[in-house]
Amino acid sequence: MASFSSTPFAKRLRAAKTQDSEDNSPKRSRSRPNLVFGVCAPSTPSLDSFPGTSESGATDTTVAAKDYGDRFVPSRDLGDLRTSFHLLGDMSPSTSAKRLIPTESDALKEQANSIFASILHTEVAPSSPVRASSPVRQPAGSVPPSTPTRKRLFNFNTPSRSNPATPDRRMDTPNDEAYSMSPVRQESRQLLESPRRKLRSVCKTPYRVLDAPELADDFYLNLVDWASTNVLSVGLGSCVYLWTAHTAAVSKLCDLSDSADTVSSVAWVQKGSTLAIGTLSGRMYIYDAHTLQRLRTYSQAHTNRIGALSWNGHVLTSGSRDRMIYHRDVREMDQKPFMKSAAHKQEVCGLRWNAESGVQSATLASGGNDNKVCIWDLRGSKRAGGRRATSGNDEIDVPIWKFHEHTAAVKALAWDPHVSGVLATGGGTADKHIRFWNTQNGSLLNQLDTGSQVCNLTWSLTSHELVSSHGFSSTTAQNQICIWKYPSLDMVASLTGHTHRVLYLAMSPDGETIVTGAGDETLRFWNAFPKQDRRETRESRLDYGRLIR
Repeated sequence: MASFSSTPFAKRLRAAKTQDSEDNSPKRSRSRPNLVFGVCAPSTPSLDSFPGTSESGATDTTVAAKDYGDRFVPSRDLGDLRTSFHLLGDMSPSTSAKRLIPTESDALKEQANSIFASILHTEVAPSSPVRASSPVRQPAGSVPPSTPTRKRLFNFNTPSRSNPATPDRRMDTPNDEAYSMSPVRQESRQLLESPRRKLRSVCKTPYRVLDAPELADDFYLNLVDWASTNVLSVGLGSCVYLWTAHTAAVSKLCDLSDSADTVSSVAWVQKGSTLAIGTLSGRMYIYDAHTLQRLRTYSQAHTNRIGALSWNGHVLTSGSRDRMIYHRDVREMDQKPFMKSAAHKQEVCGLRWNAESGVQSATLASGGNDNKVCIWDLRGSKRAGGRRATSGNDEIDVPIWKFHEHTAAVKALAWDPHVSGVLATGGGTADKHIRFWNTQNGSLLNQLDTGSQVCNLTWSLTSHELVSSHGFSSTTAQNQICIWKYPSLDMVASLTGHTHRVLYLAMSPDGETIVTGAGDETLRFWNAFPKQDRRETRESRLDYGRLIR
């Protein structure tokens, strides 16, 4: 028996008895499952406890690890997936999802996504599958056996395409899919090999940056404008400076420090070198920028600051904090306006004439701090009783349309030069929307949530695109200049560089460059739009209409 106890069989038998005694002993308490992920806690001891000891101080017995082989079979018996799913959301702190502004649309990515969607649709659900189906064996007995009528059984002919009775031979076509090494169909290969539309790229850095000390960080002011003579006017404190684009020369037009006044708005006439200047005290001046001479002085133009100016030929329109809109003919020496417009309950902070259709048929858009947009027609309102007379023999006009959809101050106004009667308006911090209106019937065409304060708007002259400058934002992206494609409202580019609100925006006369000004006291010039197609048109000598004066 001594020899039997030392045999391998006896050792295995003793080991089996020891295992059975361990199984009959009281079992350890199970490790608590992790209800969040639905799996048990690992058997590895934690770093804050000593190995081999439990919380009560007793020594744990070593449990042999089970061998699962080369496969890992997870055990989900101890996990409640339904409870784990609900607990997973409770463990993370509740953070309110921030509204993101529309990011810059990467045109290459959008084009690739559209191609991928087309290929996926072609491969998964083709309109007319061309791949042959598996042959179907005819059931036995369906066709009775017959003796062949042809005597020459081994006479072979090439299949003919013209004979409809001849079956189609796919293998005879060299472009058949059976010979193709591509994993996609022929329609998908043609789509991949087709030429791509050339995309327009916009430079993201300004090509020129100018210092503008004392440039006011005030949402209600308009201190930058670009003339048709390629001269930029900027109001800095009590002075107005002129910057000539083709020579980069700077000259001071006026200084109002003697009268202890500050410039609040500047505006060039559509064609020419005449500049209108409004001040915080309500005065208004008209200068000839070519001779640097003052032409008119309106000492009591308004009773409060003049924040908005707009020209329509020889008519100068001004909007003030006194809630009034005055129209003056600069050819006359009279100080009083020939017409007044009153509809806003608070400050008028935006004015823009639609002079594309001519001086006589132009309409005016005004935006106010009362969140309203008004459309005016100096020829008289088209509605009954549109114009009324006051006791002072002053005609006060009422708007033909009044829009109430904005929820913040409306300063940004821009008429579409490509589509007649379309107006774009932008709301302030509480609104953050750009809305497009049809002023002919008073309907809202579309709206865009930009996610940030809309400070200014202007349309491109070379393409159907819109530029917007922004300020305060509820997201991380702010103080940006955005270019939008109309009417799809896709973002073409987003330009950043200013550290304060981009309150001022103007466009060069050729329509290729925009200049932006901000409270960081800088002016930045951007190449935003492509060059205009300047194709020379040969005039005919038979066109006598061009000779009429």
